[in-house]
Amino acid sequence: MPSHENPAPTETRPGGVPVRIGALAPLTPPGWTEAGRQLLAGLELAIRDVNTGGGIDGRPLELLVRDTAADPRRAAAAMDELAGLGVPAVVGEYHSVVARTAAARADALGLPFLCSSAVLDPLTERPTDRVARIAPAQSHGWRIYADHLLDAGHRRIAVTADPGVYWESGTQVLREHLAPRGATLTALDARTHTPEALCDALADQGATALLLLVGHPEPAVPIVRAVRRDRRLTGLTLGAPAGQPELPAWQTLLGADGTGIPFLRYLPPRLTPLGTRVAATLRSQLPGTPSFVAFEGYDSILVLADALRAHGTDRARLAASWGRTTVDGTRGRIGFSRPPGSGVWQWTRPPVQVADRDPADPGRFRVLRQA
Repeated sequence: MPSHENPAPTETRPGGVPVRIGALAPLTPPGWTEAGRQLLAGLELAIRDVNTGGGIDGRPLELLVRDTAADPRRAAAAMDELAGLGVPAVVGEYHSVVARTAAARADALGLPFLCSSAVLDPLTERPTDRVARIAPAQSHGWRIYADHLLDAGHRRIAVTADPGVYWESGTQVLREHLAPRGATLTALDARTHTPEALCDALADQGATALLLLVGHPEPAVPIVRAVRRDRRLTGLTLGAPAGQPELPAWQTLLGADGTGIPFLRYLPPRLTPLGTRVAATLRSQLPGTPSFVAFEGYDSILVLADALRAHGTDRARLAASWGRTTVDGTRGRIGFSRPPGSGVWQWTRPPVQVADRDPADPGRFRVLRQA
């Protein structure tokens, strides 16, 4: 990637032995590689900015990247390798099931892990001080999404879901939040319903919204096309709480058919001055508007760099520092707490938006709800 075009005001070239940290990201299929590239772009830009500002007490910060390809076994092996290489900590990962495996392995190895983008609530089976997370827990964001559906008047909601813990957990969060408020949620298995059969079921049930809890581009793209072309479903709202419509490939594959589909993303009403500068640089390196995933990557490095400066490279001291670490990031001030029921350190108030692509301009995003 090209050098950062807007370096910090004071530049110092760090020298000496690098401080090497590990990074996990899905960079090859079947992982969602577009998200992985966004995450890596944010991580690498932050590394360059940290080093432009003098590194870690004069030593350069260096990233050792490992591709998980959405495979938990590869994530566990990467954690073992990185621990053996002596890294003080690991950051990253996008896929929740992979991040959960990485977190468990990190805990077993005594290796601090800062999870950048995965949201599955039970990131670890037992409480641990070694794991912290930048992204909000799934239950937090998806309840906000459910409130958006309710406020829009939806009471008969369908989901089509792939198998997997992440999708099952999301369906359960939605059902538990919607049912007490008078809404029904019907699940339609994406494996047993072709796009056409799915349209038939939606027409029979009279659903007013269909949520796509499925992979991208398959089967999400064929489902969207089928629904958009079925006259019986005119007026049906499509939704994608997992955020598929934000990344540029969605617009490339679907065009106007991909607009007006609400999704979750983790951005504030306005980026901080740092975030505005970072966004400008990322825009020159990535196709389309930088995703929140890239900002999560950048902020993760800021948090870890601050902890390394304050506590050194000792793993035990780093793991004990999450609750005392506060950083001004691209999307606000980042600090960590232990919410009730959480087994990991969690950014206390990450921003949450419900947004969609504007039908009048598919390259533009509309913010429908801010929390």
